[in-house]
Amino acid sequence: MARRSVFAAALLLAAPAFAQVPAQDSRNTFIPNTDTVFTPPTYNTLAEWQARREHLRKQILSATGLLPMPVKTPLHPQIFGRIENQTYSIEKVLLETMPGYYLGGNLYRPLKPAPEGGFPAIASPHGHWNYGRLENTDVASVPARCINLARQGYVVFAYDMVGYDDTIQTPHDFATRRDNLWDFGPLPLQLWNSIRVVDFLESLPGVNPRKIGATGASGGGTQTFLLAAVDDRVAFDAPVNMISTIMQGGSPCENTPGLRFDTFNVEFGAIMAPRPMMMVSATGDWTRNTPRVEYPAIKAIYELYDRAANVDMVQIQAPHNYNKLSREAVYRFFGHKILGETDDSKLTEKSYRVEKLGDMLALFNRKLPENALDLEGVRREWIERAREAAARPTAEQSREMLQLALGAEWPRRVIAEMPGERFLLTREGRGDRVTGFWLHGQGTPIVFVHPDGAEAARKSPELAALVKQGRPIYVVEAFQTGGAVAPRKRDDKMFLTFNRSDDAARVQDILTAMAWLKPTSVELVGVGKAAIWCQFAAAVAPVPVIFKSSLGSFQGTDENFLDSFFVPGIQRAGGLAAAKALTK
Repeated sequence: MARRSVFAAALLLAAPAFAQVPAQDSRNTFIPNTDTVFTPPTYNTLAEWQARREHLRKQILSATGLLPMPVKTPLHPQIFGRIENQTYSIEKVLLETMPGYYLGGNLYRPLKPAPEGGFPAIASPHGHWNYGRLENTDVASVPARCINLARQGYVVFAYDMVGYDDTIQTPHDFATRRDNLWDFGPLPLQLWNSIRVVDFLESLPGVNPRKIGATGASGGGTQTFLLAAVDDRVAFDAPVNMISTIMQGGSPCENTPGLRFDTFNVEFGAIMAPRPMMMVSATGDWTRNTPRVEYPAIKAIYELYDRAANVDMVQIQAPHNYNKLSREAVYRFFGHKILGETDDSKLTEKSYRVEKLGDMLALFNRKLPENALDLEGVRREWIERAREAAARPTAEQSREMLQLALGAEWPRRVIAEMPGERFLLTREGRGDRVTGFWLHGQGTPIVFVHPDGAEAARKSPELAALVKQGRPIYVVEAFQTGGAVAPRKRDDKMFLTFNRSDDAARVQDILTAMAWLKPTSVELVGVGKAAIWCQFAAAVAPVPVIFKSSLGSFQGTDENFLDSFFVPGIQRAGGLAAAKALTK
């Protein structure tokens, strides 16, 4: 594969590359989704990768409503119902991961004395098995791996996905369009829970806080690599049967708007480098190409750190699973890297006893605490915490939060063609197409945007008034307006995980036009809804922008955004108040 710069590597390489303005806008023709076939990018240097890594971490945190990180409140752990079985114990656990919201799980601990420095600990999320963290079949057994890991010398916490077993204050799939504005949904809530699980493990007596790991399969594999991507306290991990170039996860708990803008799970998995990671794959699912595609791509990142020995791979001849052979591969890797155990006979799976469901479920014959919230209450709590977090950032942080929510960039290079009074623009390597026309003049340039496109702008009284000023005017036909309207498939429920909304794309087009002009200062003028697009473009632009257009009745309420400017995460990023503060 040819070497690429960090900018080019940021693009999805399944999309075509463009060296001139394309005839069609790639945003209408290349619509990535969970089943798109992606090609891993290559990075020349460690510095290139680290810059990309930092952006990806912020993108994950932004999409999940965790940038900046909300205040962590006391977990008030309830640990009870202890069972002892010769070499290990099992306890029921409830954690209050945010006020009034409870996560259920089981804590498995060795009965032997803790070694000097404490036991290593493992966060153990489950996949989409029927019984969640209590699944016990030949295909996948969460109790088997937790019991055997505890016997080998780890403290293990198996915890629920949202809507499973004891974690029942929300269903598993619940996000609405309004929730999207605040980055509230199954994946954000689960990632927050996983971060709080690391807090819980750190707090336990006898645990070594520098040796906390994670492992899970399927949807639990997604949770594993996303947690490791955003939390450096995860010192080792094993995402099982999930890192793939051909399928990115089909559940709402694995997808949320903005998560995979211009990226996919191989890059997320690579964020683990240079910490130890075992990649387990199966011949009978979407990880069937791991030995030839995904593993070499991630190993190349480890090689940039000179830590290739810290990543390993095994492929099991089986359908989608976390079966005994897969578990034993993880035991060996963790045993070698974390326990320093060289005798593989001690790292095989021993027979285990499965406890009764009533002895494992935290809410069996027990009610949630009195302050437990219903779904609407959890939603209110999330939004209130998002408001508090959005009020804290500096101007620079606020601009970054808006940029990430919009998926917007100030292009390094804009390619332009200028047939007559028209202009055609594209960002280098992106394949988008921005059109419009320009009028000669002197002085500070004006970028003018009409919600109905360039021809409507040409006939508008607002443009006529601006022409009288004698300044240069560049009329932008923003995405999906006027002559730029084109078919665009949007019916995939994961569409917004991979693709910007139309309104976010319009903001990008305005930024692209301004970057092409390379102004020391520019005035943005928008009419009707286009004024909102210009308001947010002005807020995130890195050059001085004059913006005086009226937003009309747009006051920045949730209803306003749903009706006139739908961009997931925009309210969590500060919304209209943040945009106005940045354009004063």
